[in-house]
Amino acid sequence: MATEAATLKEKFEQALRTLEEAKPFAKSMYQTEVFQLATELASTDEGLEMLYEYAADFDKAGVFNGGPWAEADNLEPAFVGGSLRVKGLNSVVELMSELRMLSITEGEYVHEKVPAEEASAFLNEVLALNLDLLFPAETEEARVEGGGVHLERGERLFRFLGSKLSYRAVAHKLVEEIERLTVQRPIMVDRIINMIETATQMIDENIDDSTKDTLQYFHKAITAPTALSEQEPNLKEYRRKLVEADDETLRKEARDFAESMNKTGLVAPIAAIFMRYLNRSKPELIPELLNLTEMGTASFNANQELVRDMVHFSVYPQTSKVIYGLSRMLDRGVLTQEPLIPAIRRLFDIDIRPEVKKRILRPEYRKAGLSANGVLIGGVISVLGQPLGIGQGLNPTCQSARAISLWAQHGIGQLLELVARAVRENDIDMTFEGEAIHSSAIEDGVAGEIHHELDPVSSVLVPHLDKIYNEMMKKTLLRGEDGHKWVNPEFYGEWIPRGFINIIDPFTGFVTDYDAFVRLFYATHHPLYNEGYEMIYPNPVGIYITNVHGKLLGLHAVSIQRIAQDHNGEHRVYFYNPNNDSGQNWGQGIETSVHEHGEHEGESSLPFHQFVARMYAFHYNPYEQGDTYMVEDADVEDIEKLARESWGQTYTWS
Repeated sequence: MATEAATLKEKFEQALRTLEEAKPFAKSMYQTEVFQLATELASTDEGLEMLYEYAADFDKAGVFNGGPWAEADNLEPAFVGGSLRVKGLNSVVELMSELRMLSITEGEYVHEKVPAEEASAFLNEVLALNLDLLFPAETEEARVEGGGVHLERGERLFRFLGSKLSYRAVAHKLVEEIERLTVQRPIMVDRIINMIETATQMIDENIDDSTKDTLQYFHKAITAPTALSEQEPNLKEYRRKLVEADDETLRKEARDFAESMNKTGLVAPIAAIFMRYLNRSKPELIPELLNLTEMGTASFNANQELVRDMVHFSVYPQTSKVIYGLSRMLDRGVLTQEPLIPAIRRLFDIDIRPEVKKRILRPEYRKAGLSANGVLIGGVISVLGQPLGIGQGLNPTCQSARAISLWAQHGIGQLLELVARAVRENDIDMTFEGEAIHSSAIEDGVAGEIHHELDPVSSVLVPHLDKIYNEMMKKTLLRGEDGHKWVNPEFYGEWIPRGFINIIDPFTGFVTDYDAFVRLFYATHHPLYNEGYEMIYPNPVGIYITNVHGKLLGLHAVSIQRIAQDHNGEHRVYFYNPNNDSGQNWGQGIETSVHEHGEHEGESSLPFHQFVARMYAFHYNPYEQGDTYMVEDADVEDIEKLARESWGQTYTWS
């Protein structure tokens, strides 16, 4: 075996040298042989070690020329796992890219744009985001079926990286990641739970005590966060314990569950057993379990029968997260709006089409015998309780997620009507400038295929909303202006002001009148320049997403929730980002905050000028506008500098 590996090593070295000597235009002819030999070397631990010996020379030889891995400073940790899990050469190229990063980390390769500390942080985040490769599942299913040669290669790479990097640093990064995601309070928490479950395997590694304690706390939050549940984690036995427990013990359980939910936004499956028991036998303790405010308690007391039925239909161990949504929904006072009561009641026995049932009944729900109506009601509770926790998942459907969030805040009646129509008829319609558009009559939307790792309401509505939004945009194609100007007010509803501006000239594609764009946003949105007009409803805006180096990644849709001063007196834009991860580094020192500056659950925020520097379009009310000439020239210049030196490098400026 050693001889075979040595022979492969010689062949790889020769192929790498041949590639290095090739002219730039001809390198693609020699890359394939390098990748094929790298594949063979990476099939054993010994071979991977040998491959790493050459990692410092990969860039010089042109291994990554002409592909997405060419610029090491443009790479994103979040994309690594997906590439390693795909069969074919891409997974090998990704592996070689990680070896390049490791050679930078260890000082074997000095990269002009990626310092060693940055490369180390990159790899620590890669490991933290892909713990299933670092600690593969040791199940019978995994043993029998396996994951394929490419996954075995990925696991081998991660073992190698783990041996070179500090578990302490990886664990610390992992805790940061879990805390960053949980504080945003998403409705869909599968990814977070998977991270926590896998992370528990690191508890016995050489990590510091505070990191270990935090991991254990999060693990308790999703398994047994109370004294009684820790004593008896089996669901059936726990239920029997509750019957025997006295009132003081039950009250303490309620408080402990409430504390865990409020700290983490996570709900253990066993909490559903407790909730269902209280619902039948001790409903007076439910406000304590949900940690309700005065508004929430009043709402609960006025609607006990409805709450009892909602819990009975929708709260099960598989849907325990609904409990958190219920607490927030009651605190919002949603049930004090009387017309909504029958709209919610209607969902209990509405006839749900088979194709819709298939979308919302996940395998674990079917296995547990949950009804589609119960899952739907739970989804409605979550969305109405956590309107800023709605995510677009893996879909390019930020417009649809943004719409559901807006309606869950300010158009609940409309939202519930759309849900009812979608599940009953598998069709919804909207009007665009007097013309009705039916989703059932449209073939495709923005997303070719909808991935249904979504909350039930999104899973029901997004396929329809995506098609309708796309159809509306098609109807504006020949108008010579950005179609969002007309589509957004029609699609989202009366909450959206009719004024609209975009920095991109539709005919030339150039950035145009940027100075005027910045001044207008200040004059319509900044409290010091807009005559004191406050925002009433969320405002949909278009932003540029950039990476940690300020390089343009793409366009995105978010909603400004409010503009206010933080505890330091700095004006900030607080916004809803539907991409499931709002705490991001956009380069140039622009890092979105999710909890350090007075953000509400689900909000992100940036200093006002930094947000403007990433924006390309917004709506405004021309009747609520200050004087643009009063905006400080220095502020406009600073913003333009940030824009030109980041996403602006991709555009021509006029």
